[in-house]
Amino acid sequence: MRHPARPCTALTLATLALAAAGCSTAGGGGSGATAAPGPAAAASVTSCGMPLTVAAPPKRAVALDQASTETLLELGLQDRMAGTANLKTKVPPQYEAAYAGIPVIAPKIATGEQLRAATPDFVVAGSADLFTADRAGTREELAALKVPAYVSAVDCPERNPAGKSPFELLFSDYENLGRVFGAEERAGRLAAGQREAVAKAAESGAKSSPGADRPTVVYLYSVFNGMPYVAGKSGLPSEMSRIVGARNAFDDVDGDWPEVSWEEVAERDPDFIVIGDLSERGRPGDSAAEKRAVMDRHPVVSRLGAVRDGRIIEVPGIELDPSVRSVHALGLLAAGLKDHGRAR
Repeated sequence: MRHPARPCTALTLATLALAAAGCSTAGGGGSGATAAPGPAAAASVTSCGMPLTVAAPPKRAVALDQASTETLLELGLQDRMAGTANLKTKVPPQYEAAYAGIPVIAPKIATGEQLRAATPDFVVAGSADLFTADRAGTREELAALKVPAYVSAVDCPERNPAGKSPFELLFSDYENLGRVFGAEERAGRLAAGQREAVAKAAESGAKSSPGADRPTVVYLYSVFNGMPYVAGKSGLPSEMSRIVGARNAFDDVDGDWPEVSWEEVAERDPDFIVIGDLSERGRPGDSAAEKRAVMDRHPVVSRLGAVRDGRIIEVPGIELDPSVRSVHALGLLAAGLKDHGRAR
């Protein structure tokens, strides 16, 4: 549900303009084991068709969602962050200490007033729909205030090169943000490590059932009011399936996470079911245990081979959406298919 933005005051707009004007001075880097951004230098990148330029590494970045928050933390940029918002679950243990020092400007979706009150000099989001007039404000509005607004390349399909995988688009985000913040070395290591993880998952999938028909997978993200929400063709799981030599059973259905019926799940008769555990989110039907219980009770789904024979793989649900953590879910998928035997 969208949260309507309250009108911004002249004070917050003026404060934001002053903060943006001061962003040409480089600040300190990360603390502890994190890598500090490089020396002050201008940088330019293009995000979803919009050229973005900073005179120096940002000092007051705001991340509007969990995916962008954790990307900046992975890059060691917590000391450059003036705010975060809209976390769906707890941050993982490796980010807890760094996250603790970042102001939460909004527990859910940030409004324009909340964003401007944080006086950012750079804004990052994993989803383009966070930059709307009734949310944080459009990217054009922010550009007029000299605040660059970056959208993940994964959520910009109309601008992306044909055939470029969602994982490669994620890696391009790391590299672009590394350039903006002067953290190219750390961003390069992150992208290289995750490319290696993707290659390992692909190799595991190719070796597990050479020449066999591709097994089908249903990705069960959530159960709301008793109805299943599964991965459609535009979500990351279709690419994850391809990498490991499988096929998303609902890759002919539009949307990232469309609502379907249990009867449709039964008709697809998947070889495997991947359950996204969202228990930390705390909504009814979010936990893996609840989803298993629903399937076990269903008169038709409970008879499916995948349910009856336990060909079920549990992964953290948030990792099924594009983020710095998604390669972990990919590895769990590859290992689970191999452990269960991938051929029909």
